[in-house]
Amino acid sequence: DWLFTTPLLLLDIGLLAGASQRDIGALVGLDAFMIVTGLAATLMKITVARYAFWTISTIAMVFLLYYLAAVFGDAVSDADEDTQSTFNALRNIILVTWAIYPVAWLVGTEGLALTGLYGETLLFMVLDLVAKVGFG
Repeated sequence: DWLFTTPLLLLDIGLLAGASQRDIGALVGLDAFMIVTGLAATLMKITVARYAFWTISTIAMVFLLYYLAAVFGDAVSDADEDTQSTFNALRNIILVTWAIYPVAWLVGTEGLALTGLYGETLLFMVLDLVAKVGFG
């Protein structure tokens, strides 16, 4: 579902910010790349490949979050105070919650297995609720 829900979140915040179609498209494309490489990390059977794809996905996420803050933040700078306030709140939800996802993968059963399946599932469920429902 992340391949559908997260681009919608980015489209929504991009439109709110008044970002260009090119900037929104670039961010959505980077988001899709991040998700597909994260999925590859989960599906790989070879440990080195798993962590290589996790690293690639995490680097893509860092670029995505930077792009969101810098480019969309610049786009919203000319908007009224209410729009800027709403943008900042939504941006912060994305920045904080999305930064936790790769850590959750790493400590979960797909990564280092520092937590069990139930703990991992609970963590992702809470993250999804905050990141998606909280955003909405």
